[in-house]
Amino acid sequence: MKLLDRYVLRNFLQVYLYCIAGFISIWLIFDISDNISTFIDERIGLLVAVRYYATQVPQVFIILLPVSLLLALLFTLGRMSRANEVVSMLTAGVSLPRVLVPLIGMGLLTVTASMALNYSLAPHAELARKALLSEARARPAALIEGQIFRNRTDARTWFVQNFRHGGNSFNNMQVLQQDANDNIVTNYLATRAFYRPDTKAWELENAKVVHYDHTGNIIDEQIYPLLRVEHWSETPFRLGSANVRAEFLSLPELSEYLHFNADFPDTLLAPFRTHFQYRLALPWTCLVVVCIAAPLGIGYSRRGVLSSVAAAVILVFSMNFLTHLFLALGEGDRISAWTAAWTPNLLFAAIGVYLLYLRASNREAPGFHLFTARRIVAR
Repeated sequence: MKLLDRYVLRNFLQVYLYCIAGFISIWLIFDISDNISTFIDERIGLLVAVRYYATQVPQVFIILLPVSLLLALLFTLGRMSRANEVVSMLTAGVSLPRVLVPLIGMGLLTVTASMALNYSLAPHAELARKALLSEARARPAALIEGQIFRNRTDARTWFVQNFRHGGNSFNNMQVLQQDANDNIVTNYLATRAFYRPDTKAWELENAKVVHYDHTGNIIDEQIYPLLRVEHWSETPFRLGSANVRAEFLSLPELSEYLHFNADFPDTLLAPFRTHFQYRLALPWTCLVVVCIAAPLGIGYSRRGVLSSVAAAVILVFSMNFLTHLFLALGEGDRISAWTAAWTPNLLFAAIGVYLLYLRASNREAPGFHLFTARRIVAR
């Protein structure tokens, strides 16, 4: 790494880490203020409280990393511009893109970190919060009552009286196996059922198996104290999938949901398809922020720095608004999932590349040039 890269990175990392620490501290102060009475009333210990906040940090990081990146870039490059350090680098023959290489590299590292957090930890933060609070209150997780699941691929319909979310035990279960004409062929009834993840088999306690002919008449009945079924493709996650929300599922869970429920109507699958693409697109927002903030953080005059900083903040928050707007349109099946997740990133990345091109050629964007001219005329 060259001396120039080390210098730029040192200036940037100092501000970047301060921003992250500052945002985390602010979030902790406000969250503890809101929850301290609950912790005291429920007699939640220090260890459980630490585990609680450890599960929430990944979700908070997903939100604050782009904002911290934006502020750190604007402050660092703005300070270097005011000290004429950027001008000195350009005068020495170093191109502007070369000056920004270490900052772009930090943007890619932030993308990697955000992608790792967004893979599983951040989506599960809300569920982990509820599970920890239930555990601290010595209360079992809430039962899911009256679950119905239709496996259209294998022509099976499940009726479950109740089970706990995330558990492998089901009470009072009935499974109807149907043929190609939707006629019931076999009826399985059990007081309890267990799923064995290691063997991917179901064990039915006090099971009764009834076979029917094509007219619906009973042709055979059998009772088993314990019946083991190995050919069913359903898993506890699939049986409880009707109760899950797309924003709380990890990337593998979204993929599994879309794979096994591909026969669902498009309107039901739209939120899950959109959030699957959104999980992939969200980390790249950090790199888009670099593309926008880096060229705008550099100014060759005090007036240029201030207007560019304002423009960068407006552009990033506009991107955030469009991201949520397109996400809502995708969840409502108004636009495709890919369009909903990736369009804001692609649009503002193109704007950032264009701004970088203008700054590298020592030109202002047309809008900023007109804005500056109006201020001069007004004076």
